[in-house]
Amino acid sequence: MRSVIIDCDPGHDDALALLLALSSEDLDVLLVTATAGNQTVDKTLRNAMRMVSLAGRRIEVARGAEASLTGNAEPAVINHGESGLDGPEIPEPDFPPSPRTALEAQKAVLEASPSPVTMICTAPLTNAAILLSAYPGLKRKIARIVLMGGACFGGNWTPSAEYNIWLDTYAADIVFRSNVPITMCGLDVTLRAQIFDQERERIRALGNRCGRIAAELLDYFHRSTTPWFLAAAGHVEGAHLHDVCAVAYAMRPELFLTKNLNVRIETAGRLTSGCTVVDYDGVCRLQPNADVCFDIDRRGFIDLLSDGLGRLP
Repeated sequence: MRSVIIDCDPGHDDALALLLALSSEDLDVLLVTATAGNQTVDKTLRNAMRMVSLAGRRIEVARGAEASLTGNAEPAVINHGESGLDGPEIPEPDFPPSPRTALEAQKAVLEASPSPVTMICTAPLTNAAILLSAYPGLKRKIARIVLMGGACFGGNWTPSAEYNIWLDTYAADIVFRSNVPITMCGLDVTLRAQIFDQERERIRALGNRCGRIAAELLDYFHRSTTPWFLAAAGHVEGAHLHDVCAVAYAMRPELFLTKNLNVRIETAGRLTSGCTVVDYDGVCRLQPNADVCFDIDRRGFIDLLSDGLGRLP
């Protein structure tokens, strides 16, 4: 099994990513950490704990950064609601949060692990950047950072920036300059990772509590993220499972098409702050620092998610 730390800000797609990871027979989830992002850290911590409880697990869940290094703070209420997980009735967690901070817990887990640990980051990269800055010697204990964020082409929060990177551009810059191996699951692939109505019904029909709640999360997320003008035009658009891609890559990298490229973060652009500048054609002749995902076996991806949810309580 691959040992992983999951850093998240649930968020509907983070919640589904957590459930998939906790269902996996290939991943050993050692620690979950939460940060401010889709909602305040108080809410994302509670949501992460609720997902761990829902999956019937008892894993340490630690509170991370309350604010980004850039000072940006813009909860994605329009997509995730006031709680961060609006929609279904989700039971409260049946265990307390960790007494350790995310930084303390990450340090301890990495130091104790006999082999390097994969970090799966589905949130702004604040917690990861703080760890890398505070304990640079621990880089050797990180096998890879698999992150959801960025894009080679375009953005979803500004015309040129994806939300997770835009919210903490300084943190993203630290991570991409860290020399830790990186896989970037950006919008280029996550907008292809759609789940359609019949596939949501397949999950609802699993017959377990986790499947029902996952389907209800998808119902809300689909309504809140599908642009009205697409629906009005009769365009069929599924819910985009952005964060689930990072967990799926850690489990089944063969589902993804990647290209090894140089990625830099724009931290000061007046119109382009948060842009992941991907040197797709190698024109800068810089050393590649990330495997960037561009395509996905969507049917295999949906099968992976559905099968995983079916193994949960």
